[in-house]
Amino acid sequence: MGRTYEKVSSDDLCSFRYLGEGFLYTFFYGNSIPWKERGYGKDVFESLIQNKVEFESRILPLFERIRKGIASKTWGGIEQDYYDMLKEYAFRNPNVNSTEPSIKALNKQLRCLQTLLVEYLTEVEKKDVEIIPSILNAIYAPLREEDMSIHGVECLKEHKVYWEKQKDDGPIEEKIDKFGWHYSRTMHRIQLWKQSPRCNGYPDAFYLPNEIMFLNFNYTNTVQRYIQPRYLNQENHIHGVISKPESIIFGYGDELDDKFKELKAHKNNACLSHVKSIKYLEAPNYRQMLSFIESEPFQVLIMGHSCGNSDRTLLNTIFEHPNCVSIKPYYYITDKEKGTDNYIELVQHVSRNFNDMKLMRDRVVNKTQCEPLFHN
Repeated sequence: MGRTYEKVSSDDLCSFRYLGEGFLYTFFYGNSIPWKERGYGKDVFESLIQNKVEFESRILPLFERIRKGIASKTWGGIEQDYYDMLKEYAFRNPNVNSTEPSIKALNKQLRCLQTLLVEYLTEVEKKDVEIIPSILNAIYAPLREEDMSIHGVECLKEHKVYWEKQKDDGPIEEKIDKFGWHYSRTMHRIQLWKQSPRCNGYPDAFYLPNEIMFLNFNYTNTVQRYIQPRYLNQENHIHGVISKPESIIFGYGDELDDKFKELKAHKNNACLSHVKSIKYLEAPNYRQMLSFIESEPFQVLIMGHSCGNSDRTLLNTIFEHPNCVSIKPYYYITDKEKGTDNYIELVQHVSRNFNDMKLMRDRVVNKTQCEPLFHN
């Protein structure tokens, strides 16, 4: 008996029915689409939709909105699409019963997308990821006084005064416990200081952070390749990890939005199914992050995060925290020949996570002190 194939393929995002004879659409598209027109991903998908003769297609609302702007979409942008549609559905009609089916369907579409994201990232994880030296150096570089906010500089001056009072009281090795620093890291700083031609001044090596937290938003273990065992590090998968799909947090986190209070007051609990700040309560990660930023002054290095509104609640908590002394964005070169980059766009996103714009201008490091995420 010959092999048989179903003529319909569907999930909670889209469906396709083959109108011809004898072939499964995922198998025969190569015969239906000329070689010169074949592509990958979006190209194939669009070709199937346009082929009205051989295919009948149905695209569900969330996927249709994503599809229309896919060229400029980030994952944060997709989460924003979901949130915008959720507000449209919730406030379209004051009658709760009339909105409930649409919201439940929308949540089902988002969960399907989340499942597919986990499947995709699981395959990505199998590939070797090259360690970028410039990123590694940026993570473990000493803090620079010129990157600090006014408040941050004052904090550094306080440490400097303490250092000046203590440095002549005896061998520097005996002062380690008074600083409360990890012994091996402190000794490393001391050696750097002793080798410095400015050893009579305040040692720049003492601007190294006592501890580093990698706040990982992308569900993968890429950060593990950058963790140096000789330093005190901790990785926080704030939105879960793909090895535990049930831990994944995917949705919206913009409690600063004008409509959020109305959405929270909505009688339909389905409106809050994918609120990140509620989902944080399912794991200890958020509390661990709070404990870290409460412990002592810290600098934020932004690497690869768009800082869009989908994480606005969490980022506002970090960016406006009294212990935050600096926010340093690492931007992308968008066109090397034209000399263009996305620094301003990134800072625009960062600014939306602040209520206090004066504070934002003080804490965000200006472009002359920043550099691209990747460089030779």
